[in-house]
This record gives sequence, structure tokens and C-alpha cells, in this order.
Amino acid sequence: MGDIAMNAKPIRFLLVVTLALTACAAAAPREAEQPASLALPAATAAPPAPAAGGEGFAGDQPATERLVIKNASLSIVVDNPEGAVEAVTQMAEGMGGFVVSVNTYKTSFGPEGATATQASMTVRVPSQRLGEALKQIKAMAVEINNENISGQDVTSDYTDLQSRLKNLEAAEAQLQSIMEEATKTEDVLAVYNQLVSTREQIEVIKGQMKYYEEAAALSAITLDIIPNIATQPIEIGGWHPEGTAKESIETLVRILQGLIDFLIQFTIVCGPFIIALGVPAFVIGRIVWRRMKKAAPKSEAESK
Repeated sequence: MGDIAMNAKPIRFLLVVTLALTACAAAAPREAEQPASLALPAATAAPPAPAAGGEGFAGDQPATERLVIKNASLSIVVDNPEGAVEAVTQMAEGMGGFVVSVNTYKTSFGPEGATATQASMTVRVPSQRLGEALKQIKAMAVEINNENISGQDVTSDYTDLQSRLKNLEAAEAQLQSIMEEATKTEDVLAVYNQLVSTREQIEVIKGQMKYYEEAAALSAITLDIIPNIATQPIEIGGWHPEGTAKESIETLVRILQGLIDFLIQFTIVCGPFIIALGVPAFVIGRIVWRRMKKAAPKSEAESK
């Protein structure tokens, strides 16, 4: 029993040390947690920044490859939305990418209720060919309503994940060694529970790192494909009512603008003269009116 107690002490000590290492790994910065919107973003690996000079410490440390998550979105007008969907699909697959989602639906336009197909889709293409893909898509368009490209540098997040993974794997190895040497059931269970928790954290981190690694290879492009008929002016028997309405509004605006300009000019130019002449005239008029009002009762009394 004495030998077992003596053997248990170093096991407990090693267990405490391992728990401390695991706690440190778990307490590492968690900025690298996978964001909520992971369905669409893609990433590209930007080239490392060149050294400031050709000498010094440029060769001491390898340059860090940067990971940049990129999203691209386009709203385009095309003559044939269904054909555009097919063309974009073939382009993505031809580049080694794939279609994430496609949604096509019928919409009505104009007073006659003409229908046309409208579509939205998301594709992923190799990040190094993102510019080429966008160029091909824009070549299909009659008009480009909107274009947006955004990027997020996740290099530091990925580096933090690597550090946490290294610490957790070291703790896992120590826990495995401790469990092999443990003889008491309670010690084995304690080490086993901690080992399971550590391995779960390792799997989570590996999953996050895998996301970044896969995202570095592909970029996402979200498209809103609008039929050309939807952008055409309304026409009824050759008559364009929106043109008449536009001209009427412009005429009304010009009339109101002219009226307001006249009032402003009249107030500024004539205002001082009106005040200079109006105030004395008002005072004199009030005096005359009061005198006439007082004289009226006297005239009535004399007439009686």
C-alpha cells in the first residue's frame, strides 16, 4: 500500500501540471473562432509582403503566407437570365469550382403583365482565378447595377489556432502518458475525463483550421441576375407615360423654383423700402383713424 501511495503522488503532480497546461491552451485568444456566416465567404492566400530592403534580417525568418477571406457580389442585367445561369455554371465547373445554390423564378413587368425569368446564384471558383471569373461574368451583362468585393485577413486567427493546437497536443501526450502509469481507478478516471476534453478541443480547432485552409483555395461569387426587360421603360402603344410624368415633374419643379427665387429677391430688394415707408405710414394712419373715431360722436351730438 505504501508503494501505491508513493506512486500516486507523482501521478497527481503530473496530472496537476497537465491540467494547468490544458487550461492555458484553452485560455488562449479565441479571435479565431469560426464566424457565424460561413456558408458563403471564400478566402484567398495573398502573397507575402516583400522585405523593406535586400539586406538585414530579410532572410532570417520565412515570410508568413497571408490568408484573406474574400466575398464578391454582382447584380447584372442580361438578355437571357436562364442562359446566363447555365454559362456561369459551366464557367465555375470549368475552373474547378462548383455551384453552391441557384434560385430562378418568374416575375411580371409592365402594365401588360409580361413575365421574365429572374435568378440569383452563388458559385465558388479558385481564388487565384477570381478576377478572371468576374471579368467573364461582366462580359455577359448588358448592364452592371452593382459590384462589391470585400476581404478579411484571418492570418492572425489561423496563427492563434496553430499555437493552441500545439499546446493541446502536448497536453494530450502528457495525459496519455499519465494514464498509462496510473494504477488507482479514481486517477485513471480523472485523467481519462481530462483527456477526452482535451481531444474535443483539438478536434474543434482542427475543424476551424480546415475551414481556413479550404477557404484559401476557393472564392465565393454571389450573383443577382435581372432580365433586360425589367430595366426597360414602360411603353403602351408607343406611348411612354413615365417620360410624360418626368417632364411634368420637371416643369412643376421649375415653376416652384422660379416662384421661390422671386420671393427671395423681392424680400431682399424691396424689404428695406417697405419697412422704411410702411412704418411711418402705419403710424400716421393709426393717428388719423383715432382722431376720426373721436370726432364721430361729437358730430352726432351736434346734429341732434
